[in-house]
Amino acid sequence: MKAAGRTDTGVHALGQVVAFDTESDHPPETFLKAMNSRLPDDIAVRAAYRAGPTFDPRRHAMSRRYRFTLVNSDVRSPVRRLTTCQVRDKLDTMLMTRGAKMLEGIHDFARFAGPLERQGASTVREVFSSRIEEREDEIIFEVEGSAFLPHQVRRMAGALVDLGRGVLSIEQLKQMIEGDDIGVASRSLPPQGLCLVEVKYADFPPKVGE
Repeated sequence: MKAAGRTDTGVHALGQVVAFDTESDHPPETFLKAMNSRLPDDIAVRAAYRAGPTFDPRRHAMSRRYRFTLVNSDVRSPVRRLTTCQVRDKLDTMLMTRGAKMLEGIHDFARFAGPLERQGASTVREVFSSRIEEREDEIIFEVEGSAFLPHQVRRMAGALVDLGRGVLSIEQLKQMIEGDDIGVASRSLPPQGLCLVEVKYADFPPKVGE
């Protein structure tokens, strides 16, 4: 069994993709019902498809889209405690929006990475889009890229929060993105606010009838 990517404990997923081999000739709909009847309440399979024998959900992914949700309020939200991260300080969302745009492009994100799975692995990644959105008391950081380093999205979100709080400057963020040794490291926000929203492929899932 292979997945599009691993998520840390506490991180959620709306669009995780998993592939497995089977010798059964049951249609995908049968697998869908069978798996959902056995899975725990916090996991559900939304769709099932037949895929080619060489399909690899991780290596064939063109991009991954993540969403980090902040509750910017003095009062905690019990009903959202497992899916958001609370920040009590007033945040400058205009500055955070400016910082989010700076993350776009091809950069060495070593300063935003947790421990790497393989020593000496490249820390260069491409971010296709990065934006900040406000919804009532929520501030949402959404980012899409070719792939991400361990803890990268949580650390980028942490840097943007520090930017919004005024403890990190635009110039310092720029130096972090450019890999300059400035003695400033991004902090990783709690996993509960992070969600893998979507994984995109060139030819998957198949169109109806294929």
